[in-house]
Amino acid sequence: MIEIHEVYPYLRVHSAAEAIDFYRRAFDARELFRLAEPSGRIGHAELKIGPTTVMLADEYPEHDIRGPRSLGGTTFSIHLHVGDVDKAFEQAVNAGATVVRPLQNQFYGERSGTVRDPFGHEWLLGGHLETVTPEEMQRRYTALFEK
Repeated sequence: MIEIHEVYPYLRVHSAAEAIDFYRRAFDARELFRLAEPSGRIGHAELKIGPTTVMLADEYPEHDIRGPRSLGGTTFSIHLHVGDVDKAFEQAVNAGATVVRPLQNQFYGERSGTVRDPFGHEWLLGGHLETVTPEEMQRRYTALFEK
């Protein structure tokens, strides 16, 4: 069995410098460092968003490294579990994120909504409402399909 120490999201973006600035404004990200080519293209950067390190780089089409903007969308979202989801959601939208799914109270005990950043990545922002057991969560989920 392998021993995994941490898992890091690694985002590929069109215009990494702009993305770093956006993540600062939207999610209070703190840049740890960046490796930039003389042209300014960023080969690697690391940000701290809350307790998590997020890595990112500019697109490198010559190596088939492309971000959601070039591919026409993303296949995943990053979930930020926050203390004040209404404030976090508003901050992300004010920074330039687009609302994909507005905030609402969810059956699984969170208030959550989804935004898309200007670079094509989706962020699910959620905050705790109540603790729900897996059994109750399944009951509520099943009930959604009975309407």
